[in-house]
Amino acid sequence: MDFDLLKDWLTLENIMDLIERYRSFGPLPGILLPMLEAFLPFLPLFLFVMANANAFGLWLGFLISWAGACAGAMLVFYLVRTYGQKRLLTFLRKHAKVQQLMSWIERHGFGPLFILLCFPFTPSAIVNIVAGLSKISFAQYMLAVLTGKMVMIFTMSFIGYDIRSLITQPIRTVIVLAVIFILWYVGKRIEVKINMGADKDSSK
Repeated sequence: MDFDLLKDWLTLENIMDLIERYRSFGPLPGILLPMLEAFLPFLPLFLFVMANANAFGLWLGFLISWAGACAGAMLVFYLVRTYGQKRLLTFLRKHAKVQQLMSWIERHGFGPLFILLCFPFTPSAIVNIVAGLSKISFAQYMLAVLTGKMVMIFTMSFIGYDIRSLITQPIRTVIVLAVIFILWYVGKRIEVKINMGADKDSSK
């Protein structure tokens, strides 16, 4: 696969054009794109969410993106939980940081997962895999995914809706950049706290 070519093709205009081209399938293309990102985390989820918000409107676009992202996350969790004992993922289970994060999730359940999945800068693919390898129940995981991704996807949809106004309204651009920075900063602080907590748990 030519990743440079793929990177050049992945623009908001091209993704919206793709959604419009397959409009006869209804919301299916808009659901499949964020669902695919759960398996291929290098794909730009933010662009998919923005495209859905602009193609289907803020609320319907948000629901379509949320459904796709949640379905993808739960499918990854199911596959890892079912086949996680296989040799393919043995190296992950032996990794110290993975074990620490698994221990943290098992001890605290819903809370850390919800917080991690709220923020767009969290590597959700890693969170999904680690959750699948851990002993957290599917019900806890599903609740964390549905609520955490609701916050994250709505934030992305709100920022991405009517993207042209970011150019014509400088004040909105400043607000959006400030929100993105705050989300990034808070997410990083929470990640540090969770890592510290995991280190404490592992040292006991």
